[in-house]
Amino acid sequence: MLSAVPTRYWFFVGCVFTTLATAALAFHGHGALFGWIALLAGFLSLVGVRDLTQTRQSIRRNYPILSHLRFFLEEIRPEVRQYFLESDTEAQPFSRNQRSIVYQRAKNTIDKRPFGTQADVYRPDYEWINHSVAPAEIAGHDFRVVVGSSQCSQPYSASVFNISAMSYGALSPNAVLALNEGARRGRFFHDTGEGSISRFHREPGGDLVWEIGSGYFGCRNPDGTFSEEKFAANAASPQVKMIEVKLSQGAKPGHGGVLPGAKVTRDIAEARGVPEGEDCISPARHSAFSTPIGLLQFVTRLRTLSGGKPVGFKLAIGHPWEWFGIAKAMLETGIVPDFIVVDGGEGGTGAAPLEFTDHVGAPLQEGLMLVHNTLVGIGKRGEVRLGASGKIVTAFDLVRAFALGADWGNSARGFMFALGCIQAQSCHTGKCPTGVTTQDPKRYQALVVPDKADRVLHFHQNTLKALKELIAAAGLTHPEQVGPEHIVHRVSSTEVRSLAALYHWVQPGELLSGEPSNAVFKVFWEAARADSFEAPSTVLSMRTTKMR
Repeated sequence: MLSAVPTRYWFFVGCVFTTLATAALAFHGHGALFGWIALLAGFLSLVGVRDLTQTRQSIRRNYPILSHLRFFLEEIRPEVRQYFLESDTEAQPFSRNQRSIVYQRAKNTIDKRPFGTQADVYRPDYEWINHSVAPAEIAGHDFRVVVGSSQCSQPYSASVFNISAMSYGALSPNAVLALNEGARRGRFFHDTGEGSISRFHREPGGDLVWEIGSGYFGCRNPDGTFSEEKFAANAASPQVKMIEVKLSQGAKPGHGGVLPGAKVTRDIAEARGVPEGEDCISPARHSAFSTPIGLLQFVTRLRTLSGGKPVGFKLAIGHPWEWFGIAKAMLETGIVPDFIVVDGGEGGTGAAPLEFTDHVGAPLQEGLMLVHNTLVGIGKRGEVRLGASGKIVTAFDLVRAFALGADWGNSARGFMFALGCIQAQSCHTGKCPTGVTTQDPKRYQALVVPDKADRVLHFHQNTLKALKELIAAAGLTHPEQVGPEHIVHRVSSTEVRSLAALYHWVQPGELLSGEPSNAVFKVFWEAARADSFEAPSTVLSMRTTKMR
């Protein structure tokens, strides 16, 4: 009988059994010791019952009694670390601080901290935003940006903080329901990820950005090619506000993927338009276009089929000449995307090869600056909006992205933390302890949708309130006013520079004159081609020189 019970419940079941057995022995006069054991086991059994019936913490519902050991260790961690003078890696405390901020804001509790900063303000790479002696007064925190070029007939007013691309299939049904309900109530958008639009996206009715990847899920023919009819049917939904073509993602750019047939459930198959139980393949590249001009023609095609909704694309920056080719295609064709989302190489995913997560794709800072500078240089920055994603969690993360050229920020891990993610790093196993990234009903049912939707909403709203306080302190009234001059970066213990002084910024129209001042543009801009993604002759000549 015990074999039918999930192993994570065994300790709870054992406590219940021990309570009954030792209580019976004590009742029949086998000694007071059994009575004390019965009391202890009974107390633990009551804790387990309470864990299973509460709706606030999914990890307690999935791991009754045992989860309290984790909470206890978390509670004493700072004291233990100080006592033993332990030193953490650079990454871990940063991640813990992020989670702490999100948990506090998602639970709508106080996110203040006593005793001042815990950051090493003299550490190289430390950054801050300069404040004003005349802070601004801002009435509300619902900052928005209108997305839609002159070629778009249905522009969309987007929040400056939104849910980044995470597919149903990678996330559980209850996680998707909670995210979309939070987005609906907070009036911000929920990016579907390339897994397309599922019934769990549709049910709450929150705004969607439909991401279309190389597998064309939700708009594909049986052979995996793009289907105009299926695209138009899905894009016509009033819930779909924008369409995003995914060229690459920061966590594993240039890498396709396979969802094993065993994980392709009926709901996943329905959303993606693939056979249930068969391997679901995402190719490494698109089949609907093969050149920069082809990409922009595809954008126009989608904009027409969607009835004029904003259409853009998402990419992690790799070879600069490929991005320059897309920019040149804008000039040659006159076609502009309504938006571009730049995904940083530090972005996350459920599973990717280690080398890809650590060493492929430009980080968000470099990628965002290259795209922003290019659009300024060709005179198109006013028409094309820029989104940024890649470890954006806090209000300062947003401010920094705005300073580098972004119009809005997308967050994946922040909203996952709001759902209760504890970074167990078991996303790919199907055994997520909090029910966020699993298709196991016994696990994801522990994630209570109404409670987690509240937390998604609170995290979004409280982060925007923190953003309002930051930019008001700087004397500004809207995130669009944040520039590189507002953020200061410590270069060394004795030198600091604003981002405006630290980095090169292209002047408006500079690339149209044919005299770029930046080294990357000097090497690759002139040789980039609008009709091909192939390496230009300058790159090939460098390779030849190196071989000699």
